[in-house]
Amino acid sequence: MKNPLFNKLAALAAITLLLLFGLGLIEDVVHDRQRYRSMTAQGVANSLAGPQTLVGPMIHSACVESWAVATGQGEERRATEQRREFLLTAMPEQLTLQSGAAMQERSRGLHKVNTYNLKAHITAQWGSLASLQPQATVKGSRMQCGAPILMMAVGDARGIRTAQLTLGEQTLPLRPGTFHPTYSRGLHAALPEAVRDQTNGLSATLELELVGTERLAMVPLGGNTEVQLGSSWPHPSFAGRFLPSEREVKADGFNARWRLSALATTAQHDIANGKKVCDAASTAGSDHALAATAERDCADSFSVAFIDPVNPYTLSDRAIKYGVLFIALTFVAVGLFELMKKLRVHPVQYLLVGSALCSFFLLLVSLSEHLPFGVSYAIAATACVLLLAYYASHMLGSLARGVPLGAGIALLYGLLYVLLQLEQTALVVGAVALFMVLTAVMVLTRNVNWYGLAPARAGANYGTTHPEAA
Repeated sequence: MKNPLFNKLAALAAITLLLLFGLGLIEDVVHDRQRYRSMTAQGVANSLAGPQTLVGPMIHSACVESWAVATGQGEERRATEQRREFLLTAMPEQLTLQSGAAMQERSRGLHKVNTYNLKAHITAQWGSLASLQPQATVKGSRMQCGAPILMMAVGDARGIRTAQLTLGEQTLPLRPGTFHPTYSRGLHAALPEAVRDQTNGLSATLELELVGTERLAMVPLGGNTEVQLGSSWPHPSFAGRFLPSEREVKADGFNARWRLSALATTAQHDIANGKKVCDAASTAGSDHALAATAERDCADSFSVAFIDPVNPYTLSDRAIKYGVLFIALTFVAVGLFELMKKLRVHPVQYLLVGSALCSFFLLLVSLSEHLPFGVSYAIAATACVLLLAYYASHMLGSLARGVPLGAGIALLYGLLYVLLQLEQTALVVGAVALFMVLTAVMVLTRNVNWYGLAPARAGANYGTTHPEAA
């Protein structure tokens, strides 16, 4: 226990644990701010409209089949009526949607939420409407069916701004709701009873303006479904059961096209059976078992999310995960100066250096709420580098030692910024950089006599060395 090297390592281990506790507290702050941002997005959705999901157009008709059943014998013989309620549906053979989404940024306090204004031109064509003809299951039963209803379901009906439906050459009035037992939010139009017997097909066109928040999903109901979506948002995230068959993402927006056949999806069968349409975000973080369950219980759909890739809280959270590496590499650099220049750095000085490194992450989070992330990162990194270079010049005994240490820390901050901007290659870049640091340490210490280190250091002086020692 009296070995100076052992005591120094024990002190550094205790300091590292203390700094890790501080990093954990800063990470909790980031998570709290993320929750506040999620609450803000939910507040905007509650006041405007939430994520939208388009289901339709399709035609349905509610029917009741009733029949009499005799029970008892003789004078106790009674006739009771039984009934069966069912829903007839007709899915379009051809469904085409051409749309554009204009982005609108909404703010509450410090937080911003992406909303969109969708203008869609939807064309649906039906061939035979034989599926709307009720079929009796009991001989002699009576059939009663409501009027055929052409409906368009949306995720949040509050987002509907304007809608116009044209059936052939006739414009039909639209009413709120869908009269569908599962997909009740949306709009509908009652069709004449004669459409059940129509054999030459039916064509409908819907002009729809819809407001939503952050995400748009669609269900491919057509025998052939073609969707074209364009927007000025340059950072789309495509999800769901189908990715676009064609897409073009540029700095000024994106264009995407989906071409789907009913042979590749069970959407028609799912909607006819009343399966729910799941929110794509609800299963984004689930494991494989939960995702498989969601696929069985939810109707097929595809979606696009208008994400913000420069989310300051997400980037700050990723940066904090590198905090341990920052502290370790900085301590290694200071230790090398101790070793190579025969210096003595007190554990309290290590603690102050580590505290400055931790303060960078808190500065980054707080500044990024008011400034662009890149500017916030530059300010926080510059402040910490200047502070550490100044302190290291006195801690290590000369400016010629403090400036290289500050330059090394600046290089670390630059590398971290590069890693935060990378997505696909962040791991390989980080691994290569760490290998290069390890290589440099091994090269610098290749001639060190580690067995003789403790006696050599025993005679060294504590505190700051004299300038001539430099």
